[in-house]
Amino acid sequence: MSAAPPVVLARRPATQEDVPFLLALRQRTMNGHVVASGAEVSDAHHMARLMHRFECAELLLHEGEPVGLLKVSRDPHEWVLIQIQLAPGYQGGGIGTRLLAEIVAEAGRAGVDLTLSVLKANPARALYVRFGFLVERESEFSYEMRRKP
Repeated sequence: MSAAPPVVLARRPATQEDVPFLLALRQRTMNGHVVASGAEVSDAHHMARLMHRFECAELLLHEGEPVGLLKVSRDPHEWVLIQIQLAPGYQGGGIGTRLLAEIVAEAGRAGVDLTLSVLKANPARALYVRFGFLVERESEFSYEMRRKP
């Protein structure tokens, strides 16, 4: 028996019409990590995080249906991986790993550092470490990480 083919996601720029889906996605995927880290879990806080650098947001689509968010700011000297969020049914199958590999490779070709912030209680930190991100500093709730090209 052969393995199922990997899920292929399309991307398109996120729009204001996507905000209700993206807010609900953030709440479903992040509330547990936020609470476990001791940070604020209010709708207002989630909305502020969602709208931060919204011009960089890409909606992730599977067969035309929204299933996630990828937000990367690609500034000339440094890129910031702001958010990768996938609906629970799309987690654990390697999609996030493939997305991260793509972003790491793109940043490497551009010759720029790639940075991110991860909540202390978020298990995604282990994935970032596997990709060569190092903790530069930490705050009360999160680690600031960097990967050189």
